[in-house]
Amino acid sequence: MSTTAAAALGPIRRARALGSWGHEGVVLALWLVELAVFAAIGHNFATAGNAFEILRTSTEVGLLALALTPVIVSGGIDLSVGSLMGLCAVLCGLLWRDAGLPIGVAAALALLAAGLAGALNALLVARLGLAPLIVTLGTYSLFRGLAKGLTAGVETYADFPAGFLFLGQGYLGGVVPVQLTVLAAAALGFGLLLHRTATGRSLQAIGFASEAARHAGVPVARTTATAYVFASLTAGLAAVLYVARVGQAKADAGTSYELMAITAVVLGGTSIFGGRGTVYGTVLGVLAIATLQNGLRLADLPVELTGILAGALLVGSIAVRRLFSGRSHS
Repeated sequence: MSTTAAAALGPIRRARALGSWGHEGVVLALWLVELAVFAAIGHNFATAGNAFEILRTSTEVGLLALALTPVIVSGGIDLSVGSLMGLCAVLCGLLWRDAGLPIGVAAALALLAAGLAGALNALLVARLGLAPLIVTLGTYSLFRGLAKGLTAGVETYADFPAGFLFLGQGYLGGVVPVQLTVLAAAALGFGLLLHRTATGRSLQAIGFASEAARHAGVPVARTTATAYVFASLTAGLAAVLYVARVGQAKADAGTSYELMAITAVVLGGTSIFGGRGTVYGTVLGVLAIATLQNGLRLADLPVELTGILAGALLVGSIAVRRLFSGRSHS
C-alpha cells in the first residue's frame, strides 16, 4: 500500500479501534434486556420454537439491512430497496402465472430485474454523481409505481408450487427454517466483503473522505456502484423469500422495509455519515428490532409500540455511546 493510501486509511483504522464493540456492546446489552423483559411478560416467548420464529420472520428485513450496511458505510443511502422488493415479488408471480414460466426461471428473472434496478441506481449515483438520497427517493417511487401498474394495484398472485413455498415455510430437520440458512450465508458474505476485502476497506475510505480515497487511488465510482448493485440484488432475493414465506405476491410487498432496515443498520452502530460500521452490529440491530416486534405481539401489547420503542432504542443506544465516549476522552 502506498504512503498516501496508508495516510487516507489511518483515520478509519483509528475510528474502528475506538468504536470496536463499543456501540455494538450497548446494543447487545439492550437486546439482552429485551429478552429478559419479554421472557417475563410474553406468552411462550422463551422457547426454542419462538427463537426460530423471530429469525424466520426477520429474514427479509435482515437481508436488506445487511445489504445496506456497505452502502451506508460508503456515505450513501438506498431508499428504494423496499419498493424494489414489491416490484420483484410482482414480477416473480406475473412471470410464473401469466407468462407460464417455471417458478425457478421466474424467480431468476426477478433477480435479474433487481440487478438492472441496482445498475440504474449505480449509474445515477456513482457515474453521474447525483445525490443518493434524491436518486433512490425517485427510484423508490418508480419501482413501487411499476409494481402497482403491473397489478392495477389489486392483483395478487398465489397458489405457488409446494417446492417453492418450502423456501419460505419449510424447516430443515423439522427445526431450522430454510431461509435462516440464506440469512446466515448473507451475513457471512457481507461480513467478509466489508471486513476482509479491499472493496470493504475502499468503501470505508470513501465514506470517511471520498476525495482523499480518490487521491489514494481508490476506484470510487466502481466501488460505490458495486455496493448499490449488491443492495438491489439482495432486495430481489428478499422478495423471492418473502413470496415463498407468505405464499402470495402483491404490489405492497416490502412496504416500509427500507426504513426498518436502515434503523437496524444505524442502531447497530453504522454511522449515517459513512466511514464506520460493522456487519455484526447490523445483525444485533436486526435482532433487537425483530425481538421487539415479536415480544410485543406475544405480550398482547399494541403493535404501534414497535415504532415508538424502536426509535427509543435507537436514540438511547446513541446517547449511551456518546456519554461513554465523552467520558473516555475527558
